[in-house]
Amino acid sequence: MNSPDPNSPSPWHAGEKQLQARAGVAERMEVFGRRVIRDHMPEQHRLFYQQLPFILFAAVDDQGRPWASIAEGPAGFVQAPTPQQLQLHGSLAADDPAATALRTGSAIGLLGIELHSRRRNRLNGHVLSRTAELLEIGVEHAFGNCPQYIQHRDLQLNAAEHRLPRPAAQRRSGLDGAARALIANADTFFVASYIEHADGRRSVDMSHRGGQAGFVKVEGDCLTIPDFAGNLHFNTLGNLLLNPRAGLLFIDFASGDLLQVSGRTELILDGPQVKAFQGAERLWQVQVEEQVWRPAALKLRWDFHSYSANSLMTGDWADAQARLAAQALREQWRPLRVARIVEESSHIRSFYLQPADGAGLPDFSAGQHLPLRLSIAGQAQPLIRTYSLSSAPSDNFLRISVKREGVASSYLHDQVEVGSLLEARAPQGRFSLDGEQRRPLVLLAAGVGITPLLSMLREVIVQNQRLRRSRPVWLLQSARSLAELAFRDELFSLLQRGGEAIHAVRLLSQPEPDALEGQDFELAGRIDVALLKALLPFDDYDFYLCGPSRFTQDLYDGLRALNIGDMRIHAETVGTSSLRRQADQGSAQPVLPAAASGPVPVLFAQSAKEARWTPGSGSLLELAESRGLRPEFSCRGGSCGTCKTRIVSGAVTYPQSPAELPEAGQALICCAVPAADATGNPALILDL
Repeated sequence: MNSPDPNSPSPWHAGEKQLQARAGVAERMEVFGRRVIRDHMPEQHRLFYQQLPFILFAAVDDQGRPWASIAEGPAGFVQAPTPQQLQLHGSLAADDPAATALRTGSAIGLLGIELHSRRRNRLNGHVLSRTAELLEIGVEHAFGNCPQYIQHRDLQLNAAEHRLPRPAAQRRSGLDGAARALIANADTFFVASYIEHADGRRSVDMSHRGGQAGFVKVEGDCLTIPDFAGNLHFNTLGNLLLNPRAGLLFIDFASGDLLQVSGRTELILDGPQVKAFQGAERLWQVQVEEQVWRPAALKLRWDFHSYSANSLMTGDWADAQARLAAQALREQWRPLRVARIVEESSHIRSFYLQPADGAGLPDFSAGQHLPLRLSIAGQAQPLIRTYSLSSAPSDNFLRISVKREGVASSYLHDQVEVGSLLEARAPQGRFSLDGEQRRPLVLLAAGVGITPLLSMLREVIVQNQRLRRSRPVWLLQSARSLAELAFRDELFSLLQRGGEAIHAVRLLSQPEPDALEGQDFELAGRIDVALLKALLPFDDYDFYLCGPSRFTQDLYDGLRALNIGDMRIHAETVGTSSLRRQADQGSAQPVLPAAASGPVPVLFAQSAKEARWTPGSGSLLELAESRGLRPEFSCRGGSCGTCKTRIVSGAVTYPQSPAELPEAGQALICCAVPAADATGNPALILDL
């Protein structure tokens, strides 16, 4: 293939460029577009079109309404006599609004697609001539297109014949009940869009959209459609950004009925609905102005075979609404039902959790932890503990994996069964994966520290598949013995799914006599910097560390000694100890105020209780407890965020900086104390 000419005109118009820039791919797509978008059909495209029994097309009527449609015929009814010319033989339906919009000189968009092989190619051009039995098209742009959301359908060999006489087309404003039902159950549709260039030329695009059944939300005459990760061309949405008119085609693959609609659109580039819909990167809405229902318009029929793998990684609107309900409950304790319990090692047990209140799964980032409130016999107050999630945000469940080592964990191991209810709040924590980065990842785990890193690994594998990228991951997992090595089977499965981008090394410090190095585990010993230098190819990595405090601190210090930047090392300790970090030279660091040097009156606003804090008397949590209050907390070192409390007035500081400082106006009372005050009004008021 010839190298693209950097001096040639851009293959993208302003709308496409704007959305590419928003996605951070403008520069890359400028080079890519020049390489793949041609002004002619290559030989493989010509051969592909000529064997199709149908082709999809788009046109614009005299009122400026775009329409999407389909033409069918025996194999060979589409011909490509030259690289710059396409022919459709046979007549087009007289009741087809897209067909009646075509005349000599009209802009046209075409999509050739095979539903059984998921192959497809796109073409933009104009009508050279039209007769009753022949449509000749001049090619302006031709390019391949991705198959990510094409459902596998098999063409029936005994395609149904038209009923004679075929029912007449039904045309009306807005949507009727039959149209709404077809759309609400659709897993596929086709969309027509167009733009007017400054020189008066018109460009029309025809594209495909797919997801799971129910991915188009119908509310009256308004359709809301998620936009998933694709080829980053933004042909359709770029058109809609400049010209908000679209035409949609829905096919009843079993009956041959066709539904064509035309209307005006609005793009929704971010917001809670976008975040709630699994796999969506943005949304767009169509306000349907006109529909055309054409009963039994097609002779062809298809049998559904399977969803595409990418469609299965997306959600539906029922799931999205449940997630929005969960978002509204983030600050509340919610009941979660234990759906499954799995022994992961001799000390670690996993609990699969599902909401029991009708709302959906809470949104979270890979690496975060789940606060639980446990009512345990013999305990005066419920115990609050936080457990790292070992499931990924893309999973359809929550999972915590708990090591037996205390009152709360023993309760979970010994008394909680399938069907038990647990109280939980929304996941939290700043030890989380940055999904926007593409730098290779190194995940370093010791013992139960594997749990948040497993969540990260699971998410990277899904995103690599969904976004068609290959972000490399190195996972190093350490345990004392094979019996204590958790998630062995799951890790094997993940390595198979992740392919060549995923690497795993398991280390045992005290392997059993019958444990075979190189088979049951990769290496004997522990994870240290010398091992990392020996294993990892030279590259620019993001490091994530999780394990006992000594393990995490030693690795952090060793990586910093190799001049790995502090911002590239993300760490969380198992237990109450916080990591002692070394700031990068020249980096801006928050300056904490000094602690108060004398007594400070403290008011707990909700309970109307007062107390006096004095230097050396401990944290604000301890002060609250001394007045009979029972604030929620899980640790006493500022590592979990459970005790976060709003500051009504006054200021706090931290004798020992917590893992992450809270946002302004909040205090981690488990390790906070009143700050020195120069105003003469040192009182501190907390929302407790």
